[in-house]
Amino acid sequence: MKFVVSSTELLSHLQAISRVINSKNTLPILDNFLFDLEGNRLTMTASDIETTLVTSMDVEDAEGGGKIAVASRLLLETLREFPEQPLVFNINDSNLALVITSANGAYNFIGQNGDEYPQLPEMQDDAKEIKLPVDSLLSGIVKTIFSTADDELRPVMNGIFFDIALNNALTMVATDAHKLVRYKTTYTSGELREEETANFILPKKPSNMLKNILPKESGEVAIKFDSKNAYFKLENYTMVCRQVEGRFPNYNGVIPKDNPSKVIVDRLTLQNALKRVAVFSNQASNLIKLSFDSNEIHISAQDIDFSISAEETIACQFNQEPIKIGFKSSFLIEILNNINSSDVIVELSDPSRAGLILPFENEENEEILMLLMPMLLND
Repeated sequence: MKFVVSSTELLSHLQAISRVINSKNTLPILDNFLFDLEGNRLTMTASDIETTLVTSMDVEDAEGGGKIAVASRLLLETLREFPEQPLVFNINDSNLALVITSANGAYNFIGQNGDEYPQLPEMQDDAKEIKLPVDSLLSGIVKTIFSTADDELRPVMNGIFFDIALNNALTMVATDAHKLVRYKTTYTSGELREEETANFILPKKPSNMLKNILPKESGEVAIKFDSKNAYFKLENYTMVCRQVEGRFPNYNGVIPKDNPSKVIVDRLTLQNALKRVAVFSNQASNLIKLSFDSNEIHISAQDIDFSISAEETIACQFNQEPIKIGFKSSFLIEILNNINSSDVIVELSDPSRAGLILPFENEENEEILMLLMPMLLND
């Protein structure tokens, strides 16, 4: 088996899928990339059993075909040091010796039998499928992933919930019990039966994989899923991953419906003021106090242990009854950081109920709601 490939193009594909590989694998074969050559098409696979990423590219002067597993760390470290140039891969089919020849040298590897590499799981017959623009999926993942939890006791919170309805509506939700993000968009086509809704929970690791890969892609992504696995098909990449098992919390039930206090404020002004004042908050609680009065927000924080405090007043649009509420500053700053709109709407009803932060203007084909639980104030 033999082929010629661009060093930088190969490195780009392998780096994208290499993030799947764990530092410690239960199966030694998973420390390798799987190369599969058919004609002039080279398919590369990386896996940790739970998540598998596949990518393919065209090569030149291909001779023969077959599968070989190649040590991922060794191959990546070698490729990183090459400037752009053609590399010749020559594989001895009988003993799996691999020689990479560059313009100035030769590099000898020993491969492993590609047939030992785990195969992709088969989709069940009742698998469902939807298609949506790559940009919509990327935006949904970026806007929600920061709100996922790291909770060993409640694994359902450690991923993004995909809630798919018949009317082409896709809702993506993430929560860690302190903050919640609900992202709504539409899918272009789908295979759902009459009066059927479908959902699954995408774990955090494959979500991060997609977050890195999607910016390189265009067009549409096909999402196929059954009761165990989810399959994402892109132009240059395919990802198959195990879903998080369990029932996601009723997210609509925790979103307060009637919020009489509505505040419109410049997002960056609020965010920067919070960052300055938060420096003076208690390091353990990160508590920051917001007092809303006629067309202004008074932001304050203090750390009694160190006898430090700070306060700042910024302008806003608000002409209702004054209201005070406490939030964890790091969470509120993170939420504002994940909204693109120049102005945000803060909706409040009571100091003990969750506050909603919404963009003043949503991007096309999306609707975002972010929720933050309050912290109790002593005064």
